[in-house]
Amino acid sequence: MELPWKLHGDGKNVAASTIVAPEERLSWPRTIGLGMQHVVAMFGATFLVPILTGFPPSTTLLFSGLGTILFLLVTRNKLPSYLGSSFAFIAPITAATVGTNYGNALFGIVVVGAMLAIVGLLVQVTGSGWIDALMPPVVAGAIVALIGFNLAPAAGANFAQAPLTAVITLAAVLLSAVFFRGILGRLSIFIGVLVGYAAAVLFGQVNFDKVAEADWIGLPTFAFPTNPFTDPTVLAFLPAFIPVVLVLIAENVGHVRGVAQLTNPGVNKLTGRALFADGVATMLAGSFGGSGTTTYGENIGVMAATRVYSTAAYWVAGIFAILLSLSPKVGAVINTIPPGVLGGVTTALYGLIGIIGVKIWLDNKVDFNSPINQFTAATALIIAIADYTITIGGITFTGIALGTIAAIVVYHVMTAVARVRGTNKL
Repeated sequence: MELPWKLHGDGKNVAASTIVAPEERLSWPRTIGLGMQHVVAMFGATFLVPILTGFPPSTTLLFSGLGTILFLLVTRNKLPSYLGSSFAFIAPITAATVGTNYGNALFGIVVVGAMLAIVGLLVQVTGSGWIDALMPPVVAGAIVALIGFNLAPAAGANFAQAPLTAVITLAAVLLSAVFFRGILGRLSIFIGVLVGYAAAVLFGQVNFDKVAEADWIGLPTFAFPTNPFTDPTVLAFLPAFIPVVLVLIAENVGHVRGVAQLTNPGVNKLTGRALFADGVATMLAGSFGGSGTTTYGENIGVMAATRVYSTAAYWVAGIFAILLSLSPKVGAVINTIPPGVLGGVTTALYGLIGIIGVKIWLDNKVDFNSPINQFTAATALIIAIADYTITIGGITFTGIALGTIAAIVVYHVMTAVARVRGTNKL
């Protein structure tokens, strides 16, 4: 069977004025090396989600790899992307998980995936203009930012358990981001975890007993969503998950536009397919015990640094992630990461999620002289950071859900009133 990629030039070199397009590839040894580099780039962030939520890391890795391959198939090998764990799921998963019973959280993940897939189908038919109208930059930025800032107490709780280890980890993250050039600079989270982990080992904070007991080869641990027909109480957790759909939409649309800008404007036509593919991949993961997925900015960084946008490298990355997931020992090692390391890295990481929202404002030149924009962002952020909670009819709405609702409602209501009164021109 003939493979869909054509060789770029001699397969060895990429001129400074050219890129390796999605439908091209370098020689297979180079492509395999690039694919493994993509795994390294996504690994530091992807494995943190199961560590922070209690999900099995190997299971998350498996569906991360499978989701990536599914994404490539749905987008016809024209949109390079790795589907890693989405941080937007951390807060709702934590709220919905009871001990080691992940059923409620998995149901929420499946629902989010289904909604995202439906949005993808709508975009494929109608275009993405309505998304921009529903979530203009001030709203989209607020929603992304509030999810990161809502998680601040969780970072603080882990930090407090081992402050010295946390400070070492955080310092390593910050310094590696400016000390290293190229791809290493983009792996500051991963490097910080390695340095912090080494410090934790020296301080006697790591227990390797389960690593020694784990097999080298074996299937990941699978779990299944709660059935809402037999246990309708699971529906009470949905308000915390639904806002994640909006974040995934923003992340996927942003990814498509980023790749289109760097490769070919025609890639924008794949927006609907990208949303649908990520939705199905998230449903698949949630159905068997993995965390929800999203397109990864870390891998865009790799492509920008190497100028190689070949989807062949992502096939390699997906397959390599699947192979890693089939080693219980790898999962056991990941599970040994202690709270101090997590506290240090999430201090930076959760803050970065918040700052990504701010970057959306800056990139789109949001005018904060406007009272509408001021109150949209201000109200949503305070509700999320303070984690306001309202219970209606047995269903609890927490800070993320309420903050998301506030961002959308405040913006559109204030805009409508200002338009009627003519004060929007002031």
